[in-house]
Amino acid sequence: MQRISSRNARFQVWQASLTNRTKRQRSGEFLVQGVRPISVAVDNGWPVRTLITDASRPLSRWASELLQRLPGVERVAMAPELLAELGEKEDPELIAVLELPADNLDRIAVGPDFLGVVFDRPTGPGNIGSIIRSADAFGADGVIVTGHAADVYDPKSVRATTGSLFAVPAVRAPSHREVLGWVRRSSTPIVVVGTDEHGSTAVYDFDFTQPVLLLIGNETAGLSTAWKEAADHLVRIPITGSASSLNAANAATAVLYEISRQRSRPAQ
Repeated sequence: MQRISSRNARFQVWQASLTNRTKRQRSGEFLVQGVRPISVAVDNGWPVRTLITDASRPLSRWASELLQRLPGVERVAMAPELLAELGEKEDPELIAVLELPADNLDRIAVGPDFLGVVFDRPTGPGNIGSIIRSADAFGADGVIVTGHAADVYDPKSVRATTGSLFAVPAVRAPSHREVLGWVRRSSTPIVVVGTDEHGSTAVYDFDFTQPVLLLIGNETAGLSTAWKEAADHLVRIPITGSASSLNAANAATAVLYEISRQRSRPAQ
């Protein structure tokens, strides 16, 4: 077991991965903390490179059992003040260093009940995490983040998923072109449905029981023109009151709930 008590090169790499997307990508790893997120990651077979523990205190039962489940994984005992820096305002007992998965759309399984979510050019990592969490809660098969966007593996995004990132594939794609190519290659016909405040159909009047790729737009600008043109249908969420629109993550959750409601109804 290695011990780290100073800001050596390894510590600096991990610290940089918290705020620097390029360095996170270059190292091919990201940090995860919290009992549930780490447990879900391990349960779903995510590759763990290193487990960093607090050198100053004994391990809890959960942490001890986790180490037993991963006997071949490198363990690092770190000075508590350094571990707290990596924990960002938290006081973690343990931080897991996980391997970044490939951004391969084929990680997302497509079947007869397919439901995928595209988040187009999001600027807020917390919104990405919230949508991944809602996608998990309502049975989506995967989330795709397209265009110039905040990072799925930003610590704010990872925390906001509360572990759902490790249960639902989340893939980054450069643009709509790669996603549409993937949709066309599928042996399952997929209907591409965009959300837009001027959509011609209310969400509860659209048939979401068919295989669907749901499009959610940027928090400020909405869907890009390219995605609007690519959509087979545009749907809207009817709202009342003085609000002019919904937050992107809230809108996604509302539509995902409606999809889940429709698909859970007994067949007529």
